[in-house]
Amino acid sequence: MQYLSIEQSRQFLKDSVRKTIDFSRTDQSMGVTPPPLQKPYSPNAETIALVPPEEFPTLPDTTLLSAIANRRSHREFAGNPLTLKELSFLLWTTQGLRDPASDGHARRTVPSAGARHALETYICALNVQDLDVGFYRYLPIEHRLLVEYRDDKAGEKISRASFGQAWMASSAAVFIWSAVPYRMEWRYGLAAHKVILLDAGHVCQNLYLACEAVKAGACAVAAYDQEMIDELLRFDSEYEFAIYLAAAGKVS
Repeated sequence: MQYLSIEQSRQFLKDSVRKTIDFSRTDQSMGVTPPPLQKPYSPNAETIALVPPEEFPTLPDTTLLSAIANRRSHREFAGNPLTLKELSFLLWTTQGLRDPASDGHARRTVPSAGARHALETYICALNVQDLDVGFYRYLPIEHRLLVEYRDDKAGEKISRASFGQAWMASSAAVFIWSAVPYRMEWRYGLAAHKVILLDAGHVCQNLYLACEAVKAGACAVAAYDQEMIDELLRFDSEYEFAIYLAAAGKVS
C-alpha cells in the first residue's frame, strides 16, 4: 500500500478546501436515487435488541461542563464490563437517530454535511454484559446490533491490527468507524472526502463525552494497519473502509 508524502497530503487538503462544488453535476442533481442510509443486511441475519433511548435517564447523571472538563484519553481500564444499556447509550450518542429517517436523510445525534452520515459503526465487543466476544455492526435505524461474527480471539486480533497496541484488548469495546464514500459523494462529488473526515471527528468527540456520563473512558486510535482492519471487518476496501478507531471501557 502506498502512502502520501507530507507534501502530497498538504496539497490534497488544499485542493479539497479550494474545490468548488458543482451541484449541477452531482448524482443528487441528476436525479439519481440516494444510497441507503445504512448498509443493507440479510433479513435472516441475527440481530440483538439494544436498550431504547427512553430508558437512558436511569443512567448516572453528569453535566456537560464536567464531561468536557474531565475528558481525556484512557489507555488503562478497570476491567469492569460495560452493561448493554451503557453500550446502547454510547452507540446512540455517536450515531443514533434523533428523528425517524425520511426522504433519504437521517437526523442523528451528531452533525454531518447535508445529513448524509457516510459512516458505519462496528463494535469489537470484548467485555460487555450479555454480548459474546466478537464483531457487531450498529443498525441506527432499528437501534439494534447486527452480529457480524463471534470470535474469542477478537481482542488479540484488533490489537495486532492496531500495530501491536496490546492495551486495546483490555477495553470493553473497540469502536470501528468505516466510511461508505458514495453516501456523501452522491451529494458533494469529490468534495465529499473532506467532510467525511470531519464527520468522524464529530462522532469520536461524542464518544469521549458520552463515556464520561457512564463513568467510562475512551481513547481514539488512528494508528492501525489499513489492510488488516479492513480484512478483519470484511470490508472491500474500495466502497467501504475503516477510517477511525476508539477503545472504550470502565475506568477507576
